[in-house]
Amino acid sequence: MSDSAEHLLGAEAAPLEELQRLRGSIDNIDAALVHLLAERFKCTQKVGVLKATHDLPPADPAREERQIARLRALARDANLDPDFAEKFLNFIVREVIRHHEAIRR
Repeated sequence: MSDSAEHLLGAEAAPLEELQRLRGSIDNIDAALVHLLAERFKCTQKVGVLKATHDLPPADPAREERQIARLRALARDANLDPDFAEKFLNFIVREVIRHHEAIRR
């Protein structure tokens, strides 16, 4: 194989190697997110039991507002779209409230 052919193959391989490396990082981050969400839901399940035991409401709108403001600020500091961060938190909060309502029944 000529030097120019080897150079072309090397030039094509470099982006593919970088793609694989980046995808590996994404896979690791996704795994970490799943484990963090599992830990979060373990805590919120305990909160749900505590609320049900003491006849507290499943939702706490004032806390949710504070959490949204806090998460939006964290997102801005991390150069993440605050609107996306808020949508993500709202999705999680809706699921948590659903769990708390189920625990209460």
